Amino acid sequence: MPSSSSLEPPWDVDCVGVAWSEAASSSALRHYRSLPKKGKPQGRESTVLAAFLLSSAQDPCNPTVLSMATGTKCLGAARLSPRGDLVHDAHAEVVARRALLRLVYSEIGRGAPPDWLAASADGGRWRLREGHCLHLYITQLPCGVMPVPLSQSELHTKQLDNVNGCNDIGFVQRKPGRGDTTLSMSCFDKITRWSVVGIQGALLSHILEPLYLSTITIGQLPDRAPEGFSIENNIEKVLDARLSSITTKLPASFQLHKPNFFEAPVPPKEFQQIGGDVPPLTCGYSICWNKSSLHEVVLGTTGRKQGTSSKAACLPSTESLLCKRRLLEAFMSLEHPLVTKFQCEEMSYRALKDMAHEYQYTLELLRKAPFFSCWRAKPASLDSFAVFQ
Repeated sequence: MPSSSSLEPPWDVDCVGVAWSEAASSSALRHYRSLPKKGKPQGRESTVLAAFLLSSAQDPCNPTVLSMATGTKCLGAARLSPRGDLVHDAHAEVVARRALLRLVYSEIGRGAPPDWLAASADGGRWRLREGHCLHLYITQLPCGVMPVPLSQSELHTKQLDNVNGCNDIGFVQRKPGRGDTTLSMSCFDKITRWSVVGIQGALLSHILEPLYLSTITIGQLPDRAPEGFSIENNIEKVLDARLSSITTKLPASFQLHKPNFFEAPVPPKEFQQIGGDVPPLTCGYSICWNKSSLHEVVLGTTGRKQGTSSKAACLPSTESLLCKRRLLEAFMSLEHPLVTKFQCEEMSYRALKDMAHEYQYTLELLRKAPFFSCWRAKPASLDSFAVFQ
């Protein structure tokens, strides 16, 4: 079995436990409060907030917010677009990651990488600079997490009982939809994937070594947690069980990278989805922000920018900068030798992703792991679009 990384990040000496969880949550929430009201929950509405943060060895307890998003919606299978012009999954964790990718494209596109990236010895690619760490903060448990992990014997029994259903923590789950089934993996499944192939995705793998998360900090439940449950212990156990099922050696630049989990204070009420006599309402909007001037609001039920009329629904001006088509445009516009070689011919989004061979090989190892036997890839037609230079 490939060895998992033993995390000893630069902030570990001076900023751990409560100090780190409070630093991460306060940085994210402070920045959220600085944003305009557009797209934020109104009245009884609530949402989920996620933020990617950067820490440095020089100031470990003062992380910088790189990207941020809110959101709880995703599109059903019948509404997915083969043109790459919609945001299919507007859950906060997913949108915040896309905003981070957009930040990398923007800053590298200026001719020099951000100060948290450095040149790699690996064929002209970039890597995370020594002494810097990436982190994720979420106001609540990511979807797809059950409160208490099952024992190994229970998992075996459940595996036999759920060959078709795939409804347990040990298996890939689809996000729930109202009526129309979604094809989007749960956020916890995506976090598991990021722990193997990195958060940069296939396209950026052409020019960027895998980016892994050092920590994931999650807001406490507003009501008391189930007896015997803790974010740090239980979720780490589940992730350990999943990653331990990967027994094949990974390519040199990849690793099984388990982030440390921390429990943050209970988030403000607009991020608390509390049950009761009055049914909770979730905000339909998704705020998208990054440090490189991205700030837009997407309607999660349509995958387009807020305010899009039915008549303008197919206009490029209504597309989010985070949809697949716009991210592909950002990739193809880079003046980088590992990208310009693709600009001589028309290639589909799918073909460009498939040419990230080490990334795809590692992803396939993950898909073959027992815990991911129920992973159902989305139809290839959804990624068959191309952009013209």
